[in-house]
Amino acid sequence: MNEVASDDIKLIIISLITPTVRMEITYASPSSQNLSSSSQRSSSNVSMPAARPVKVIPLQHPETTSSSSAASSFGASVSKRIGNFKRMTWIQWIETFLPCSRWIRTYKWREYFQVDLMAGTTVGIMLVPQAMSYAKLAGLQPIYGLYSGFVPIFVYAIFGSSRQLAIGPVALVSLLVSNVLGGIADSSDESYTELAILLALMVGIFESIMGLLRLGWLIRFISHAVISGFTTASAIVIALSQAKYFLGYDVARSSKIVPLIKSIILGADKFSWPPFLVGSIILAILLIMKQLGKSRKYLRFLRAAGPLTGVVLGTTIVKIYHPPSITLVGDIPQGLPNFSIPKSFECAMSLIPTAILITGVAILESVGIAKALAAKNGYELDSNQELFGLGVANILGSFFSAYPTTGSFSRSAVNHESGAKTGLSGVITGIIMACALLFMTPLFEHIPQCALAAIVVSAVMGLIKRIFCFGPLLALRLYSLVLRLASLLGLVLHLLSSFMNQQILILLSWDVFQALLSTETLSNTQKHILTTE
Repeated sequence: MNEVASDDIKLIIISLITPTVRMEITYASPSSQNLSSSSQRSSSNVSMPAARPVKVIPLQHPETTSSSSAASSFGASVSKRIGNFKRMTWIQWIETFLPCSRWIRTYKWREYFQVDLMAGTTVGIMLVPQAMSYAKLAGLQPIYGLYSGFVPIFVYAIFGSSRQLAIGPVALVSLLVSNVLGGIADSSDESYTELAILLALMVGIFESIMGLLRLGWLIRFISHAVISGFTTASAIVIALSQAKYFLGYDVARSSKIVPLIKSIILGADKFSWPPFLVGSIILAILLIMKQLGKSRKYLRFLRAAGPLTGVVLGTTIVKIYHPPSITLVGDIPQGLPNFSIPKSFECAMSLIPTAILITGVAILESVGIAKALAAKNGYELDSNQELFGLGVANILGSFFSAYPTTGSFSRSAVNHESGAKTGLSGVITGIIMACALLFMTPLFEHIPQCALAAIVVSAVMGLIKRIFCFGPLLALRLYSLVLRLASLLGLVLHLLSSFMNQQILILLSWDVFQALLSTETLSNTQKHILTTE
């Protein structure tokens, strides 16, 4: 009896592990007759069936499983998306194309309007001097900074999904514009301005395409190491480019470090004390006000008032003492920008690498900042919709003489800290800019250049990060440290050559390759995004 049972068990195990067609079978061993007879003899004690069904499941190869599951998951995803589109109501369709309708429908005037008004006014006061400063950094006249802070803000308030993000000119994008266009045209030529406006159109097209194709997930493949090195090197170059306004004499305009330093040393005999003292005093005041605004909640208004304070102080000093060695902003056209179609399309091919790079900066800075602010304020944000909103803002802004714009952390942080609840704060900021263009441009003529340079330098101080941070480095692998140093060194060395965009794209490509092999991706990127420019 034991031998018969043992043979039965072996046959069952063999039948279960043998790959065959899935079917229902009735098992019967060669000794089934003995089993049945024995079972009949013991039927008075135990009731046992003579035969039982055994279900044999075939083994499947991994390749077949993975391919079929991938195909089925893709089909299910497409079917689910189509089903979601079919179930969408007309209100949901409006919210998809006009995200502003989400907060307009639920706007609480008594609760939200006062804080939105205060936040929008505060950011507007901060944006006016910053916009002129960043335009000078980009090699443009200050008026184009004001233009870039006007139309794009209104457009983003309609198509953007973030309720606290403040867009406009930023230091990093202004540096990229200056570096690329400086090698194509002279900043005093009209073609230089036309190329900057064309670049805004191209950046907007790239951002809109990425938003429509839902490519916002690309942010996860760019790690903290490359971002840290890139922004640190950019901050150093930006600070060097503003040295001429502190020193009081002309410095060779270049995106390369060696010619800049060489020009500064050769012109040392022309050094002038008045612009150096005025610029240094304003810079020190700006840094102190920024630090007090960050460290003490009841003094947070000082952070937003810093740029305006620097401009007012510099203008007052110039009005009282009239130092001849301090250069002024000069005449600024009064009035709103006119509608015009971008020109110089024959140079579009040479601007494509820079447009792609600025789009990448928009993904890293704007989308990351917007998602962090959305999480703090308790609402959901679609990164693809955010990219599309930024793209439309740049496209329409280019038809009103704006150069590339993106989200600013410093102004977005001030907007959030001031209590902004909805996109109405951005509309109010745009109204402040319109008032500045219509009525205040005559007052800007006497702003000293060293005051605007101090605003730029104080803004980019937050971009300079310590490369050797021992705490974070404990969590980074060796290649992350090497990559961080390589990205900083690569950008600096690259600025010594004439192939900046190619070098940066190589660095980013290497970082994407590393991200595919590691897990140090989105979390580290989001930690680094919240940095002041």
